[in-house]
Amino acid sequence: MRAFDEWLLNFTDNPLNVALLAGAAFLVALSFLWLDQVVFYTTLIVKSFRRNVLRSTLTSMAIMVLVLVVTLVWSVLNLLDKVTSDKARDFKAIVSERWQIPSQMPYSYVSGLARGGARTGSDIVPMDSMTWTFYGGTTDPVNRTRENIVFFFGMNPQKMMLIQRDEKGNPLRDRDGKLIYSSMMDDIDQATEEEMLDLDRHCREMEKDRSKVVIGRDKLDSMKKKIGERIKVTSFNYPGVDLEVEIVGTFPKGRYDASSLVNIQYILDGIDAWKQKNGKPHPMAEKCLNLVWLKVPDTEAFRQVADQIITSPEFKSPAVKVETASSGIASFLDSYRDLLWAVRWILVPAILATMVLVIANAISISVRERRTEMAVLKVLGFSPTQVMILVLGEAIFIGVISGMISAGIAYIAINARGGLKFPIAFFPAFKVPDEAIWWGLMIGGATGVLGSLLPAWSARSVKVAEVFSKTA
Repeated sequence: MRAFDEWLLNFTDNPLNVALLAGAAFLVALSFLWLDQVVFYTTLIVKSFRRNVLRSTLTSMAIMVLVLVVTLVWSVLNLLDKVTSDKARDFKAIVSERWQIPSQMPYSYVSGLARGGARTGSDIVPMDSMTWTFYGGTTDPVNRTRENIVFFFGMNPQKMMLIQRDEKGNPLRDRDGKLIYSSMMDDIDQATEEEMLDLDRHCREMEKDRSKVVIGRDKLDSMKKKIGERIKVTSFNYPGVDLEVEIVGTFPKGRYDASSLVNIQYILDGIDAWKQKNGKPHPMAEKCLNLVWLKVPDTEAFRQVADQIITSPEFKSPAVKVETASSGIASFLDSYRDLLWAVRWILVPAILATMVLVIANAISISVRERRTEMAVLKVLGFSPTQVMILVLGEAIFIGVISGMISAGIAYIAINARGGLKFPIAFFPAFKVPDEAIWWGLMIGGATGVLGSLLPAWSARSVKVAEVFSKTA
């Protein structure tokens, strides 16, 4: 029941979902007012659908394939739109080096940035913070391939997952029975309770033993490694700082399937060991902080924290910049901008136009074959508008049913596999959102109407005398 309540809250959080649900309820209410007519027309439409099962089935399958493609494309665009839009809650800021890509800041910046550059009692201190250090390496330095390369997020494991526990070590829960936890990473709340408990256990083990790491499922598969194995990672961005690690577990299925996590202290220990061995600091010793994430309550707090950091003399060499998480992610996606624009404004409209043509062709053939039937209906007392409704209804019936089935299959099948495996930047997979069912309904219904307008008008304009004169 709690899972359903959470799903319902997330579903109604989208105004479009609420509007569509209200519209559907209104249509259902209207159908009850004219129940006899609805049943009558529905019966005729279903019989018409069964008149040529092969054509109707082929048309339906074509629509299902096209709706599936549009649903998958919109699922990708939907997530990217969300992560590049500022949130009213869980507002995050990203601090990075101002004049260089990739960002490389000294690790001494951490404590000051975690305070948000606060220098007086009236300054705002962020609610939480998280640091990222990017560590890249390979398990086979002689024959480096895509499969044996691994990129680690070096960070405090507790910022990934920390479940609050009592004195006996039992997890604490709120009034609704949900786990009480903290995490600075996005989408962790999508994990199941069992996955959260596993991740919390892995992160606690990483705190105790810095050599333990967490690697995503897809990355483990590509590396042909298993949980419990020990591997040596030869770094290519921290030369000489090679890490021997033990794979302690994986992330919850989904967004982090291709990600890897290592305790940042293990990297810093390696840098210190290199200094002791070589008698001088490692070249990356003052460049090992890539990003700092800060959590603030709202936009106004973000502006003040950003001003505190920018004006602080503590962060001048090198200088830093502060931007919202959405802006930072958008900058990472700049290289995909043209591709995403083409998909959004060329590919999707082309698919929708194809769907309209498919429906128009199928309904046009049906109308031409049934001109005599249309004439008989008019003789029996059907008005031109009623004939037009029958033709429109058949197209809408095919479109709506096909669209909903296709979107439903996509939602269940794709999400059961952890999402659509289509890596873009640091998003390895995209889940089909709850509103996809509405997408299928709207796409199928709208293209059904557009594709059948001309054939329906043609059926409406059938002249009884002309049809029977040709028959005679």
